[in-house]
Amino acid sequence: MMRKFSIKNKTVDQDTDCYIIAEIGHNHQGSLDKCLNIIEKAINSGVSAIKLQKRSNKNLFTKNFYDQFYNSENAFGKTYGEHRENLEFDKKQFLKIKTLCNEKNIDFICTAFDMESLDFLIDIKIDAIKFASADLTNTPLLEYGASKGAPLIISTGGASKSDIDRAVLKINKYHNNLSILQCTALYPCEAGSLNLRTIEYYLENYRSNIIGLSSHHNGIAMDLVAYVLGARIIEKHFTLDRTMKGSDHSFSLEPHGMEKLVRDLTRAKVALGTKDKIIFENELISLTKMKKKIVAKRDLEKGTILTLDDIDFKSPGDGIEPYKYEEIIGKKITKNINQDDNIVFEILDI
Repeated sequence: MMRKFSIKNKTVDQDTDCYIIAEIGHNHQGSLDKCLNIIEKAINSGVSAIKLQKRSNKNLFTKNFYDQFYNSENAFGKTYGEHRENLEFDKKQFLKIKTLCNEKNIDFICTAFDMESLDFLIDIKIDAIKFASADLTNTPLLEYGASKGAPLIISTGGASKSDIDRAVLKINKYHNNLSILQCTALYPCEAGSLNLRTIEYYLENYRSNIIGLSSHHNGIAMDLVAYVLGARIIEKHFTLDRTMKGSDHSFSLEPHGMEKLVRDLTRAKVALGTKDKIIFENELISLTKMKKKIVAKRDLEKGTILTLDDIDFKSPGDGIEPYKYEEIIGKKITKNINQDDNIVFEILDI
């Protein structure tokens, strides 16, 4: 079975360019204008999709949690509920975002944190739904999302193998248009906690699914490692300014960083090439200047029987290559030759 993930009018497989998601999350700080500006910059950086988050806060949190005093430098309200409400967009705002994405031919993905939010996203015809690591054991939500038929992406931070197997099994009751992302639920995540070789485990055990990485790492080098290991979807937090107020900005990429990530992942696909050892024609031009050939070490008279003392190895490499020296040792030359002249088989008495 071919490993693939289909979204809108495209298919991601092991041979396509890496599918790069710019996770905006709540980096927009609750401002639609700021969000649209971030999306424009993400599109200009060359990403494949942008991603937001959707919560129905009063249904998602207990009343005590919703009303809890929120003492944080990143707070946008006095209580946690007020903080979260100030970061939410309504349907009209989401549709403006969707219109921009459609006009720019960029995919629009959103994380659903609860049933009501999932219905909201299905209603506006979101291109794909993401489920966060914390909901991997929330099988009622996973099944409900799968039953709607939308492409699904799941993160696996803090999950056991049985958690992942259970989630995939529940989703597969409805469809298998699913991508599984390696993730560590740390914000930010240091390199030593990324555990990227888990990608190899996923590739071995989920053979029809595209595997990816949801990266909270500060930088782009580890995303390239993930790609080389087989990840074909990379989700990266994105902002316009890493010093802005909010918990995710510090480990997000700014536009220049995202441009470099897109560039390097595109180069990586081309650079990996094939398992065959290929000799490129333009290699031969530069190698001819640097390679060695067999030449006369000094002036040699006709009839000389060649020894190692009679030959030398010099550039350019437009003659017999050095590894063939044993084929000419002990052979008689049939004409006088000068120092540095090529020794060729045509002047040997073989």
